Amino acid sequence: MDEMNYQLSLLNSMNQKLLDNDKMFRMICGTSANTFLYYDFDKDHFEALGNYDHFFDFMIEKEEDLNHMIEMFLPEGHQTLENTLYPEKEGKESLSCECRMRTGKWVGIEVTVSYEGKSKPSEKIIRFHDATKEKEQTENLRYMAYYDSLTGLYNRNYFVRLLSDWVRKAQEENATIEMLCLKIDDFKTLNDGLGMIAGDEILQNLGFHLRGFQAEDCLVSHFHSSVYFMAFYNQPAKKGLEFFDDLSRYLKRPIPITGRTDINITVSAGEARYPESAKNSVDLINCAEIVLEQKRKSETGMIYFFEAPVLDDFMHNIALENDLKHALEENAFELYYQPQYDALTKKLRGVEALIRWKHQEGYYISPARFIPLAERDGLIQPIGRWVLEEALSVYSGWMKHFDYKLVLSVNISAMQFKQDDFLDTLFDLIEEYEINPAYLELEITESVLIDDLDSVLDYMHRLREHGIKISLDDFGTGYSSLSYLKNLPIDTLKIDKSFIDTVIDDSSTRIITESIISMVKKLGFETVAEGVENNQQFEYLQSIECDNIQGYLLGKPMPGFKIEELLVELSS
Repeated sequence: MDEMNYQLSLLNSMNQKLLDNDKMFRMICGTSANTFLYYDFDKDHFEALGNYDHFFDFMIEKEEDLNHMIEMFLPEGHQTLENTLYPEKEGKESLSCECRMRTGKWVGIEVTVSYEGKSKPSEKIIRFHDATKEKEQTENLRYMAYYDSLTGLYNRNYFVRLLSDWVRKAQEENATIEMLCLKIDDFKTLNDGLGMIAGDEILQNLGFHLRGFQAEDCLVSHFHSSVYFMAFYNQPAKKGLEFFDDLSRYLKRPIPITGRTDINITVSAGEARYPESAKNSVDLINCAEIVLEQKRKSETGMIYFFEAPVLDDFMHNIALENDLKHALEENAFELYYQPQYDALTKKLRGVEALIRWKHQEGYYISPARFIPLAERDGLIQPIGRWVLEEALSVYSGWMKHFDYKLVLSVNISAMQFKQDDFLDTLFDLIEEYEINPAYLELEITESVLIDDLDSVLDYMHRLREHGIKISLDDFGTGYSSLSYLKNLPIDTLKIDKSFIDTVIDDSSTRIITESIISMVKKLGFETVAEGVENNQQFEYLQSIECDNIQGYLLGKPMPGFKIEELLVELSS
């Protein structure tokens, strides 16, 4: 009897332990975000554990109930879910997938099967967990990886990736790809003037419009700032042009800006085609952008088409820019000096310092070629300082050795003139080289006057107060107006060579030239005519009382030692 009681007590204790364990496991499963279905193959019975109501509103008891469960998911996931729920059909131990329910919830499903022996399934555990948050995070990361946050268009990296796939496909199918690089004209001015928020609205408005063209045969991307790219797969040859014309018409309507007056914008485009322009995605993008940047300088609101010479010019400019940096480091520049003569007496008035660059390969490169590059790359300031210091140094030597009152004219670029420390640097150099400022003449072009005229006039007055002459160069080629001359503190006006070239044969040019000289003389300025190359021009300019002559007729630009030889003759 005692033995039986002992056995009963032991069994009760074991049952209680099992009940406690079962309670513990159910509590653990119930507090998790998971649901577990345990299935016994022999009994064809399911038992649910965990947060079951979070996923399903009916009980799954038999295997056939799984079909009802599958219907709770979106149709596109049915086949995947069905394959995952039955690993035993393929003799596998586990499978997993993620499917979306009709409620919008993403569910991760993991199925594990136990076997008796090698092939007979005995038990199966199906785990369901809410994957919605993970999926949303993944989608957010995917969006950030593939899309531009401002416009919703493809970003640069994803666009290049898709375009590379297109190129491989086009190679196989002997198809074409047309690339457009689109850029909002004068966007920096708009962004600076209206503010970044308004600038973003402009970018979003255009991006939203372009997004409407996204399709299987059209990729659209916002690359950066005001630059967009579009690619058309195997479309008719004029597709890009037709699209650009339609876009230009669309942009004739004002763009609404929050809290501001609606504005109009224009867009310029560069076009390149695969395989004619380039053989890979990166080169195709570069060709479209290169032709846009090279041609857009002349006129905006246009579409430009890539041709091989455009790339040749671009690559040549890149090489030239690199050589220009080395030339500055290696002091490869020289100064030449072109004489200026009194038109009446032919007496030497002065010289204009002109920079020359002898390339390392032995040939000279025209300033008209490298000065714009220097201005674009920010090299014009150190180059301009070198010219100024070199010219003053050489001129100082001349003045100490020769008894001749010679005017030294030095060109000053707009960027150099507007430097905060320009005047201080100039005054220091004048003092260092003991230059009489009355014989120093700074030549500036009308481009100096375009921006911030008040501060420019202040600079000019300070130069005049220091005794330095100011000459307005290339008059007649830019924004010339005779009316504003009366307000400029200048000493000399240079008549551009383009007038002198046609002054003999063209009556309109003669009228303009005579008007300029007549008014300038009344204002008390000196005049210098540039580019005088023959006696007819010289005699005509004498007859209309032009003060000074500069040009090949009386003297070409020459190295400094030639000017010294000239000064020796004049001083003897």
